[in-house]
Order: sequence, then C-alpha cells, then structure tokens
Amino acid sequence: MKAIVQDAYGPADRLELRDIDQPTPGAGEVLVEVRAAGVDPGVWIFMTGQPYLVRVASGLRRPKVRVRGRAVAGVVAAVGAGVTGLRPGDEVYGTCGSGSFAEYATARQDRLAAKPASLSFEQAAAVPISGVTALQAVRDCGQVQPGQRVMVIGAAGGVGSFALQIAIALGARVTGVCGPATADLVRSLGADEVIDYTSAEIDRDGARHDVVIDTAGDRPLSLLRRALTARGTLVLVGGRYYHGRLLGGYGRQLRAPFVSMFTGQRLRSLAGRERAAELDDLSRLIESGTVRPVIDRSYPLTDAADAMRHLTAGHPAGKIVVTV
Repeated sequence: MKAIVQDAYGPADRLELRDIDQPTPGAGEVLVEVRAAGVDPGVWIFMTGQPYLVRVASGLRRPKVRVRGRAVAGVVAAVGAGVTGLRPGDEVYGTCGSGSFAEYATARQDRLAAKPASLSFEQAAAVPISGVTALQAVRDCGQVQPGQRVMVIGAAGGVGSFALQIAIALGARVTGVCGPATADLVRSLGADEVIDYTSAEIDRDGARHDVVIDTAGDRPLSLLRRALTARGTLVLVGGRYYHGRLLGGYGRQLRAPFVSMFTGQRLRSLAGRERAAELDDLSRLIESGTVRPVIDRSYPLTDAADAMRHLTAGHPAGKIVVTV
C-alpha cells in the first residue's frame, strides 16, 4: 500500500510517499481502508519530535510509528479477534495507531465510531481529534452552563471552531477571538461577539467571562485571567507547539495548577482522551445540525508534506485534511 513515511524526525521535507506492507489488525483492532485523514498539531509534533519531551513516548532517536497521521475516516476492511459491533463495509471515523496518511490503517475498536451519515469522509476526518478535544474542553473541563459567557480564543481554528459551536449548543453566549480575515466565519458559526486580536486584546471588556477556552497558546496566564470573572474557569488547550524545543510552549500548563492554589479562579489544563463515547456525542450534535466541521483546505495523499507546511504557515480557518 502507499503511505507517507518518515525514518527520522525533522521538517515536512522528511516525509516520503512509499509502498509499504499493509498493516494487520490484532486482537481488538480494526483495519480501515482510509478515505481521509485529519491534519493536527499532534501530527507536526510527532513529525518533528518537538518538544523533545514527546520523544519519551514516540521514540528517542527516531519515530516508533513511521507513518504520519492519527485522525481517520474510512471503511472497515477487516476486523481482528474479539471485535464486536463493527464489520467489513461499515463507515467509521476515529483515531488510529498505525498512521492514517496511508491507504490502510489499524485502530482500536474503542477509538472508532460510526461515521455520521450527513458527513463526507473528508468532513468526518476533521472531527476525531479537534472535535473531541473541543468537547472535552467545553463540556468536561469548562463545565459550561446555559446563560454563561464563554470566550473562545482561536475561534476560527481546528479546535476553536468546534469549541465555539459546542458552547453555543450548551446554551452559552460566546465571544470568539480571531483575526480579521476569519471574523465573518466566526460570526457565521454563531458567535455573539467577535474580538479582532489585531485591534483589541482579550481583556477589552474586563472580567466578564465565566469560561475562557484558550486554543491559541501564546498569551500569559495573567492576561487570560483578566478576561475571567472572579470565580471563572480557564481551560488551556495545547500550546504554541512549534515554539520551544523542550516544552514547546506548554510551560503555562505546568504553572496553571500552582496559580490556581492562590486564586478563586479555576485554571485547568486539558488532558485529552480518545474514546468512541465522545465521538458518539459529537455525532449526535452533527446529525442535529448543531455542529459542523469547517474545512480550510484538502490535499491529496501525494501532497501530505504541503498539508503539514500549511498547518504552520499561518492560521488555517478550520481543519486541514488529507484525502486518500
């Protein structure tokens, strides 16, 4: 099968389209014929091996998993021993362990769910990581309630566009923070207010937000807290992953618990989980028309390296997808 492979950590130039052996599903695993794959910051992290801390899990000197990509949408081709509820021909989406920038990938059955019928494979591939991260940030960490004021920083991005819509679905009034080029998109997703970060800072209106979801990763905790009410909740989603070789901008997540000890505000760092249950919850929101994936750009498998370059070249409006 054809796959995007790398033998050593480095920039997108290290990615190569090669013919490799098709993976075989083990016990509890499913073989998926890939139709589309999502492009996420995590793909960049495992491609570059930065921040260096990630190499403890991904391989100290070279990647343990040579095929890039994790979010996947496709058709079940075969199932391993002990798999129940999925069978060949089923359309699924979720996350895989063998790399989704390929014609076939394997995934644990508990990390796959039935693809929403209303979505194309391309749209579905945008959901599994960014959508699940947003759901956990808004519903679980932020515990957003009806009537609350919520700010989503990076509201036009992959996670942010989902977080904004999910907060609205939970009954919140949402302020979206984005650049001028994506302000209309953020309004179209339902934001009550939009702050253009090139002309105003997030504390423009003072401490009025009950929950702040920060997906941008480049503002200090002191500034983020100024947009929160005295008992508000700050949720840190990731960091400015391509700055800093050791921690990659995740230093705020390490400091947040200590700061929380001395304030009435709750400062929380999201530790995401990958489970089919969250995908099922998202599927219901998608099928009801409450949430929709936003696609910035799609690339064929042969141009996966360009997809990675586009991820860090600017501020994509929504998700980047690789089609197979």
